[in-house]
Amino acid sequence: MSHPTDADCVFCKIVAGKLPCFKLLEDESTLAFMDINPVNPGHALAVAKGHWPTVDVIPADMLAAVARTAQQVAKAAMKVLAPEGMNLVQANGSAAGQSVPHLHIHVMPRRVGDDVSLNWTPAPGDMKAIEAVADKLRAAL
Repeated sequence: MSHPTDADCVFCKIVAGKLPCFKLLEDESTLAFMDINPVNPGHALAVAKGHWPTVDVIPADMLAAVARTAQQVAKAAMKVLAPEGMNLVQANGSAAGQSVPHLHIHVMPRRVGDDVSLNWTPAPGDMKAIEAVADKLRAAL
């Protein structure tokens, strides 16, 4: 299967075997490997083999494949590392914390008090404002 690539993309280079990685799992559409800048032990990445920068441009079947791979890695991490929690994080754009513009899902084992800044404190929103955004979103769907 042929996938689009970007010669300057670090994840495309890893997929092509031009850069090393601690490979966990590979199938026709995805690759999972350890994050070399881990937030906690076991932090891994599930990537699409094709170069699609963000969730809005990746084909749905490819996104599903990356999610399946992330789930397999998360199950293994939960079994072997017994974390107190687990985050699956997929970021799009620098404002969301995406540092490599190639779709990927972080598999992040978590511990209470690990100081990983990802959580927020839920606070009630303005119902009229929420409804107005919902109306706009429904119209786009």
